Amino acid sequence: MMMPDHQKYLIVLLGPTGVGKTDLSITLSYQFNAQIISADSRQFYREMRIGTAAPSSDVLNATPHYFVGNKSIADRYSCGTYEIDVVNLLNELYKTHHSVMLVGGSGLYIDAVCKGIDDFPAPDTELRKDLLLQLKNEGIESLRKQLKLIDPEYYNQVDLKNSQRIIKAIEVCLQTGRTYSSFLTNTSKKRAFIPIKIGLNRTREELYQRINQRVDLMLTEGLFNEVKGLYSLKHLNALNTVGYKELFDYLDGKITFEEAIEFIKRNSRRYAKRQLTWWARDKEITWFHPDHVDLIVDHIQKIVASGT
Repeated sequence: MMMPDHQKYLIVLLGPTGVGKTDLSITLSYQFNAQIISADSRQFYREMRIGTAAPSSDVLNATPHYFVGNKSIADRYSCGTYEIDVVNLLNELYKTHHSVMLVGGSGLYIDAVCKGIDDFPAPDTELRKDLLLQLKNEGIESLRKQLKLIDPEYYNQVDLKNSQRIIKAIEVCLQTGRTYSSFLTNTSKKRAFIPIKIGLNRTREELYQRINQRVDLMLTEGLFNEVKGLYSLKHLNALNTVGYKELFDYLDGKITFEEAIEFIKRNSRRYAKRQLTWWARDKEITWFHPDHVDLIVDHIQKIVASGT
């Protein structure tokens, strides 16, 4: 489809885990001659291909993809760095393309590209030590209670099993006197593109069934062997995520294999719910069922035709 020379568009395809973003992204990339940037913060890591449902080699070969398997789990990679990297890449891609696609389920990373995030204060090493000591002595539940008290909005969005994210949020709150969530909702930075936000969702029953089936498919594809091969690195933050931590617990003898699989499915469903909660506040998103491809294409075309 031809687009006005003067205007650039970022087609943002977002939705909860398992909803069907990858397949639709290829269809839309052909329709709008748009290369794809991943906004899935777990698919950055090349060692986590199966457990993150990273696009297959066939999909990656079908159209250019960026930020898939481009980092190692040993690399430290922040949302702020991702924002800078993607904006720089977009400046290059827009020299030859009128539209680019941003595809994924990491709401914070999508917001970073579309709106920008404030510069967080430099870490306070003493405060970090105190919070890590609190985690060691009192457990993660004490940190959860503290976060819920000082920033209930972020408490309802964050992965409550991810101690590093909880500590980071508490750090920012205590250092600045502001809630961590307030850094995520400030006035948008000026961008050189118009975002077109397409949200994908299904009925809860349909979505949960797909999530369960996808976990079963991951196991068939070799998830357990992938996790077992990463066991010695389980302390790394990148691996503190659904699909890996449950199987690490099995390998540690804490739960049975059957329990691990059920926990992966349950935690994936809970993650999907948190993703939808995050996006509920964004009124720029227009929601569709993934099967309604014609409606989605028509919606994008109308925005492009209006030039707004």
